[in-house]
Amino acid sequence: MSTQLLVEALGRDTQLQMIESPPNGLTLLNLVKREKPQIVVVSAKLGENQGGGYDLVREIRAQSPAARVIVLLDASERASVIEAFRAGAQGVFCRTEPFRLLGKCIQCVSQGQVWASSKELQFLLEALAKPTLTSFLTADGSLLSARETDVVRCLVEGLTNREIAQRLTLTEHTVKNYLFRIFDKLGVSSRVEVVLYALGNSVPRPSAPLSNPRPGQPVAVSPRTPAPIPVTIRKTNLTDSTR
Repeated sequence: MSTQLLVEALGRDTQLQMIESPPNGLTLLNLVKREKPQIVVVSAKLGENQGGGYDLVREIRAQSPAARVIVLLDASERASVIEAFRAGAQGVFCRTEPFRLLGKCIQCVSQGQVWASSKELQFLLEALAKPTLTSFLTADGSLLSARETDVVRCLVEGLTNREIAQRLTLTEHTVKNYLFRIFDKLGVSSRVEVVLYALGNSVPRPSAPLSNPRPGQPVAVSPRTPAPIPVTIRKTNLTDSTR
């Protein structure tokens, strides 16, 4: 879906008002802060860093908690779906879905519901069934960054560096760098010790944190059949990366 076609098509719905934004994270954040839209639709690929659109979703949710976010995915893959909701999205929409459902997705999310297919919900349920990790928070803040916590979660699942890189869309070299930083922050020297720490077992913990906390967002699920209501989104010229 090219952005221009997407905007024009959504603009035919009199209940929707679109706002344009260039494909720049800082510009989009400023726009959301200024215009206070109800819904922000953003591509998972948008962003200047390895976290892509997911880090941008976290920033939007932190700066504008009232704005609800829908993440556009190229494919409905387990890692992408879980990452989107973990970042704070209230809905995910795969580009392979019929376009007519996007308007319905926006209506659902605008009413406080969560938009996800049964397969995507299954991904979330399976993720919730994984072992619960100990908190990486101290009295002074967060011990690990959000991305470092994602790497730890993968370690707990027993993934190799290559598998972690594939799941988080990173290079193996970047994964190794994250591991070195995690070892240093947790005061451990092996992957096993990281897993024991994460599961709350007896591994020494350092006293000083090095980064800011990024709490996760709760997920609530409602049916996909709401009554139509007006949605304030204002009309804009968007690029392929931003909706």
